[in-house]
Amino acid sequence: MTDWNYWLVFFTAAIALNVSPGPDLLYILSRTIAQGTKVGLASAAGVCSGAVVHVLTAAFGLSALLATSATTFAVVKYAGAAYLLYLGVQALKSRGNALEIPVHEESVVVTPWQAFRQGALVDILNPKTAIFFMAFLPQFVRPNLGSSSSQLIFLGLLVIFVGLIIESIFVLIAARSTDFFRRNPKTSAWLDHALGAILVSLGFKLALTGGRE
Repeated sequence: MTDWNYWLVFFTAAIALNVSPGPDLLYILSRTIAQGTKVGLASAAGVCSGAVVHVLTAAFGLSALLATSATTFAVVKYAGAAYLLYLGVQALKSRGNALEIPVHEESVVVTPWQAFRQGALVDILNPKTAIFFMAFLPQFVRPNLGSSSSQLIFLGLLVIFVGLIIESIFVLIAARSTDFFRRNPKTSAWLDHALGAILVSLGFKLALTGGRE
């Protein structure tokens, strides 16, 4: 892959995966709706801090494996591509209710610091986040550029930075957007299907991309 194509694929995947609804985003939205922007932004910062733990785990746990052989690299590559395809198919099957937040859920008032800590725990204890980083990041490691662990950390922090921007935007428009999607499930489903198509195409693209450079 050329550099521009490499970064286009990377940031397209990072944006698509961060926009896709999940436990982290639901936590951030629920806190924002219940207590406002300040607590919502603190929750987003906490979630992103928790993601750093998964990035470091993936970096130091996978770097040795990626360096062992071309076969190991290929296995990780195709496993990651398969995971992206799985996420894409799940999004394509969506009925548009991924952003549903229970309206009867009891709201507990928390401080921004408490929201930050809870957000970090929500992400650290989410196994899907760990699987995502271990499947996604190795697809973009280029052995000719040196240390795999350094590349994994750098790429992981980029994904987290993209996530922080996207989650902050969601916080700022949370009340309006969640009400809109609740009233318009077809629009929400269309968004999920569009994201699913992007993820499926990325999964195929990564699987068909040439081997180690």
